[in-house]
Amino acid sequence: MKYDITLDATGLNCPLPLLRLKQLLSNVKPGDIIQMMATDPAAHLDIGVFIDKSKHQMLLHERNDDTQYFYIKIVK
Repeated sequence: MKYDITLDATGLNCPLPLLRLKQLLSNVKPGDIIQMMATDPAAHLDIGVFIDKSKHQMLLHERNDDTQYFYIKIVK
């Protein structure tokens, strides 16, 4: 999948992956796609709830071994 920005949150535990994502959102444009990587096993819970409550779109969530990949489209 094509993406515009990579956010590497590997090695960080909850809630830091979500906080890093929120910090990044102030520097993105509508239509940008973020590829976020996280190794926290519960990251999908925090990121999923945040995306559900925001206007942004989760395009894809997948796992590869211990790493989760989130592809998030920014909508403003």
